[in-house]
Parts: sequence; structure tokens; C-alpha cells
Amino acid sequence: MALDRIEILLEKYFEAETSIAEEKELKDYFNSSNVAPLLEQYKPLFAYAVQAKQEQFSFAPFGFQSQVQATIPLNTIKHKSAVWFSVAASVVILLGIGLFTYNHYNQQKSKDYGTYSDPEIAFRETQKALAMISESVNKGIGSMNYLNEFEQTKNRIFKK
Repeated sequence: MALDRIEILLEKYFEAETSIAEEKELKDYFNSSNVAPLLEQYKPLFAYAVQAKQEQFSFAPFGFQSQVQATIPLNTIKHKSAVWFSVAASVVILLGIGLFTYNHYNQQKSKDYGTYSDPEIAFRETQKALAMISESVNKGIGSMNYLNEFEQTKNRIFKK
């Protein structure tokens, strides 16, 4: 019966549907000495976590193997330092956005948009700009005449 349960849990594990308690049960089973020969192939998969906790890194400084050796346990980053790293990264990003916005605003503010001190020159330039706009609008209205002809022809054909 236990073998059937382990097989069901393995299927759930490979479908990513197991709970933490079920994964712990699988880990305990595969780290025990009574693993079924049929399931022996999955043993390294679950034994890795126990082995990884016991790993240590050792080195000999400056290549002196016979002298001093230091053993450094491999630990993950502490939760507090990870929080501080994320806070520092957020501050850097906000400062970057703030500086970009400040510089962009100052560049736009300093641009000269072609202001005229003489009202007569300003009036002539405004007339030129409005004449250009008027030409473009007239071209668009001319194109609308073709659409009106198309609409009338369509209505004649379909007798509306």
C-alpha cells in the first residue's frame, strides 16, 4: 500500500501538484534505506536537497595545500540582506527616473519655439502657416468629392 501511495505522489510531483507535506513525505521515503528497487532511479532526485545542505567549500590560500585550509559553509543570502538589496535597487531606479524627468523637463523649457518680438512679422508668419493649413484642408475636401460621386453611383446601382 505504501508503494502505491509513493507512486501516486511521484505522479503528482512530476505534474507539480504536490503539497509541501507530500514533498516532505517523498523526500523522507527516498532518503530512507527501504526504497523499492523499482523506484531506485528517483533516489538521487530527492537525496540532492540533503546533500546540498551539507556541502562546504574549502580552499588553500595562495596554493599552499599543506598549510592553512579554511572551510566556508555555503549559505544562501539572508532574508534581511535580500530586503535591503531590493530597497536599494528601488531607490536607484526612482532616482534614475527622477533625474531623467528633471533633465527632460529642463531641455524642453530651454527650447526657443520661434517667438517674434515684432507683431507685424508675427502676423505675416501666422498668415503663412494658416495658408499652408488651408491648402491641406482644401486637398482633403477635394478628395471628399470623389467619395460623394462614389456614394451616388452606388445608390443608383443598388437603387436606394
